[in-house]
Amino acid sequence: MVSNNESLITGDMLVRYYELNKQKKEIELELTQLKDAFQNYFNHLVGTEKKGEITVSGFKLQRQIRKSEKFHEVETVKRLEELKMTDLIQVTKKPDDTKIKAALDLGLIMPSHLEGCIATSYSPAISVKPVTPR
Repeated sequence: MVSNNESLITGDMLVRYYELNKQKKEIELELTQLKDAFQNYFNHLVGTEKKGEITVSGFKLQRQIRKSEKFHEVETVKRLEELKMTDLIQVTKKPDDTKIKAALDLGLIMPSHLEGCIATSYSPAISVKPVTPR
């Protein structure tokens, strides 16, 4: 229901949304292609893990390299256990969705047993498509 304060949806609005969304996808594709070209350029110029910089036509193009490190879970846990440093290992308890659904299907637990345990979320999505192909 539309209140007096809300504007009506017009055909022009839908056409504009559709066209802009199409342009957005084309722009994102072109940006991805340009970024790939820049990465390839710097890969050949300075190497794959090196930062680089060039100036062309009054624009400076820079590539930064971000380094992130994280532990290989299985190998690190194994090594810490060998070193008797189990205090450095997290134990995370969380529900196994697949096993819970299987237990429900098999009748091992009833939906009522899990009442209040299920969090449901909703996220709206807008889609505009022409009724007749363009």
